[in-house]
Amino acid sequence: MFVDTRRVENGTVVETDVCIIGGGVAGITLALELEKQGIDACLLESGGFKADDETRDLYRGEGIGLPYHFSDGCRGRFFGGSSNCWGGWCRPLDPWDFEKREWIAHSGWPFGLQVLAPYYERTHALLKLGPYNFDPAFWEAAIGRRDVRRVPLASGKVRDTISQFSPPARFGKLYRDALARSRRIRTFLYANVLNIDTTGSAKTVSRVQVVTLSGRTMYVSAKLFVLATGGIENARLLLASNKDQPAGLGNGNDLVGRFFMDHPRLQSGSIRFTKEWSRNKLYDIKYHYMNAAVAAHGTCIASQLALTPEVLKQERLLNARVWFSSVFPGEGSEGAQALFRCKQALLHKEQAGWNLSRDLFTMISHPVHTVGYGYTRLFQPRSLIRDVKFQAIVEPEPDPNSRVTLSSSQRDRLGMSRVEVDWRPGKLAQRTFDRTFAILAEEMQRTGIAKVVLDPPIEGGEWPSSLEKEGTWHHMGTTRMHDSPKQGVVDRDCKVHGMTNLYIAGSSVFPTAGANFPTITIAALTLRLSEHIAKELRSASACFSKGTLVGANLQHSPAPVDEQPVSAKTSSTTQPIFFVPANGK
Repeated sequence: MFVDTRRVENGTVVETDVCIIGGGVAGITLALELEKQGIDACLLESGGFKADDETRDLYRGEGIGLPYHFSDGCRGRFFGGSSNCWGGWCRPLDPWDFEKREWIAHSGWPFGLQVLAPYYERTHALLKLGPYNFDPAFWEAAIGRRDVRRVPLASGKVRDTISQFSPPARFGKLYRDALARSRRIRTFLYANVLNIDTTGSAKTVSRVQVVTLSGRTMYVSAKLFVLATGGIENARLLLASNKDQPAGLGNGNDLVGRFFMDHPRLQSGSIRFTKEWSRNKLYDIKYHYMNAAVAAHGTCIASQLALTPEVLKQERLLNARVWFSSVFPGEGSEGAQALFRCKQALLHKEQAGWNLSRDLFTMISHPVHTVGYGYTRLFQPRSLIRDVKFQAIVEPEPDPNSRVTLSSSQRDRLGMSRVEVDWRPGKLAQRTFDRTFAILAEEMQRTGIAKVVLDPPIEGGEWPSSLEKEGTWHHMGTTRMHDSPKQGVVDRDCKVHGMTNLYIAGSSVFPTAGANFPTITIAALTLRLSEHIAKELRSASACFSKGTLVGANLQHSPAPVDEQPVSAKTSSTTQPIFFVPANGK
């Protein structure tokens, strides 16, 4: 069922078993799994069913290091979260991404790929992917086209990899009906968590304070709480919940907000393919992305090139993924950008401030660039291709000084401190770009695939202005996982160190990020977390029934004096408040 928090009686206290804060991929996945387990849960979503600028503004903050855009359009603060602006790329992390690599400080997960493998397999139904198979030979054979072929890789230094594309799954639409019908899960819309209240020495969460932009206040009391608001907002809420711990919850070792990561992305070089390989669609983002020609088993796929683990170790590099990107006529022009935004709108991708009329006018005003770009994109005449470049994303090196902090001067409309994000892609990432491009160029020229002219190296200098200012919109690492509380915010089960009932879901727990897109790993970790939570609740049910959990004793507590409710009441799963239909009307 859905509940419009703006219509809830002021001061209401809601009781449940699990309180999930955040209605994105992690939050919705967890809610669906708890429903299957017969566990009552409350899902708190800041927005509604559609984007609105008042809610979106709560995300805004300041980039204080490298120019970095991290709010409008790259996160979605409405039901479905960042799945509303997701491109759909899916590939599990590589085995070595989980390992401690002595040349990468702070690397290593508490467990290996074998722990997540069964959950990765389960994500395929959740994310609407194809067979659980990422073998390039399998997909080449299944597609069976001469223009979708693997390139020869003879040196042993380079390998090709496969990514699958989710449609993409817009969780807010895909799973809306299931949650609307649920008798176990109550989803509260327009519900912004302003503070996480704790008891005693801040070891146990008792309740969360929920406010709406319209001025209503509500409280949620639960046995367990799960924070699932994204790589930036997870840290923000922990830091802002500082009534009992001045440094914020889970921050006894000054780790919350540190190790912020995103995948730096660059285009580089100029590639001239031989005639035999000039029409191959398997590795070129302009031809493989959501292209029915590069698909089998009902699933679009793409291939990227990467260095082998032996080369990464020998060269002491980070992981990376590289594909080709053809340059079309009109590329980068106002008309081409307007046309691209219209395509994104057809994919139902959130674009803050997008206006169809304005983009139509722009395209009409720049007909040559618009038609040239659109015609080449649609009909793929290779004769019109101006150039082909490498495009790569590189694994971010974990850096404690790359971090999310609270602003001392700026607050949002709810009075909560805005964030400052200091993104610091490091020198090792620069070297990884340089060496990866160089090794790939050497491989392609040796095998006769293409001639490559490389751009000057970037190692040792400033990041080029062509570095995408938004990175890849993969916000990770600010509440990292580690068995030791001195090196991580959460343990291997995603429970906050030193706390009894607070968990964190999502990419903020990633100790390292590999060079793969994070959504599939977020989903896999959440499936694993759901099992742990169900087991935890079953094993502790006797304690809960006796009221020994501190939160159970606060279900009828009044709101703070300065926010005394008009008529406070308690809501259980058998006492619905106000329902919002699944269509949002």
